[in-house]
Amino acid sequence: MKNNIRRYLACDLGAESGRLIRGILENGRLFLDEIHRFQNIPVRSGDSLHWDLSSLQDEISVGLKKAGALGESFESISCDSWGVDYVLYDSQGTHINPTFHYRDPRTAEGVKNIFKRLPWESIFMESGIQFMPLNALFQMGAETSDRLNAAASFGGVGDAFNHWLGGRAVLELSMASTFQLYHPVKKDWSKKLIEAAGLQQEQLPEIVDPGTPIGFLSDDLVKQHGLNRMQVVASCSHDTGAAVAAVPAADERWAYLSSGTWSLMGVELSEPIINDLSMKLNYTNEIGYGGSIRLLKNIIGMWLIQECRREWEGQGDALDYEEMTRLAGEAAPFKSLIHPADSRFIPPGGMPDRIAAFCRESSQTVPGTKGAMLRCALESLALLYRNTLQDIEIMTGNRVDVLHIVGGGSRNRLLNQWTANALNRKVVTGPIEATAAGNILIQALALGHLDSIEDARQVISNSFPTETFVPVDQSKWDDAFERFQSLESSTSR
Repeated sequence: MKNNIRRYLACDLGAESGRLIRGILENGRLFLDEIHRFQNIPVRSGDSLHWDLSSLQDEISVGLKKAGALGESFESISCDSWGVDYVLYDSQGTHINPTFHYRDPRTAEGVKNIFKRLPWESIFMESGIQFMPLNALFQMGAETSDRLNAAASFGGVGDAFNHWLGGRAVLELSMASTFQLYHPVKKDWSKKLIEAAGLQQEQLPEIVDPGTPIGFLSDDLVKQHGLNRMQVVASCSHDTGAAVAAVPAADERWAYLSSGTWSLMGVELSEPIINDLSMKLNYTNEIGYGGSIRLLKNIIGMWLIQECRREWEGQGDALDYEEMTRLAGEAAPFKSLIHPADSRFIPPGGMPDRIAAFCRESSQTVPGTKGAMLRCALESLALLYRNTLQDIEIMTGNRVDVLHIVGGGSRNRLLNQWTANALNRKVVTGPIEATAAGNILIQALALGHLDSIEDARQVISNSFPTETFVPVDQSKWDDAFERFQSLESSTSR
């Protein structure tokens, strides 16, 4: 590990907000500070939901100007974003608008169209990716022929911003693996899935490994913002890939939970698990740094809480997350439970009513207060984590001793404790900014400033505090889990 002071920039784009973060690597420690934070607000046009890439570009430019004002020299920059969504490029390399949001209702039609061309069993065995209607494969199945024919290529959202910064137009592997178009065993595009999506060979972008330098910051951005001509790196363009690279795990048998709008829970493996059991349980095999496999499940996460907050704010009752956690903690335990994997909880809008309807339909007490509603959601989420961990242990044949929770959702100490209780396992939380930290450390690896992923994880351990939660009230949570397992879910497992 080298001891020089190195500075990097990470652009971390999330489904609710984005950040430009400066990272300083010095003597085996990483220091992060937020240069600019901004909202990511989708655009609704009739029934359709799009991402506002122009607004995101403007906000990143604001962040770059602030970075330039620091008067520092940076080694490199990289953007990461959520998975599954894609940007289409025309023959001139210009974005074809709109860039659809994964919650756009067109995905239902896409699923029908793809299943007419290829059965689910073939799709899973080719991709190793769980069934979710929002996957890029199904989104492409909903595309019009005019848009697809006009597309010369495509990329992930994080990749698109790396291209805008000055890098080559590529698709980074951790992002490509979320699209359900890639074969993780053959380590190439799946011909069957590409054909089912309606794509031609000449439209397929170049895939690069995580941690690949792809160019330099453009001359225009250098001049506009007073920055040096730093390298542009495709780190892990998929935010979960970056976050898992920043899990401070050592020799223990561990699983991870990247907690945010979505909760992504899984283990890191050397080879994918693609068989009848993983298909039945609906698990996914995504690719991370160094060719590692993330066997995981995408679980609805803090979206339940975010949507309740948004609904109540629209009704004139604005609550911050700290107050919502307090209300949940004060409510009576285990009065009602939901199955967060039920498909009714995926669309935006009306979340409190959706939770109430689930409780009513399952002959449970309907939460009568905001605190009861929030407790129902959080306890149910912790029990879903237990269900997920059991699946993972069955598939791998290995017991997990500790769960590492990283990301913004790890701030919720109440949910962390309830997760430890539900799993009856030790839970270790932190770092909160795992995605940005992983993004930056992969840049450092790409440029030879760190020697290995083990070095990078040691940097995380040296740099950020963690908190440990040990399980309590086991019998109560065991009883609650029996109730949880009896709930009907309209989503396939």
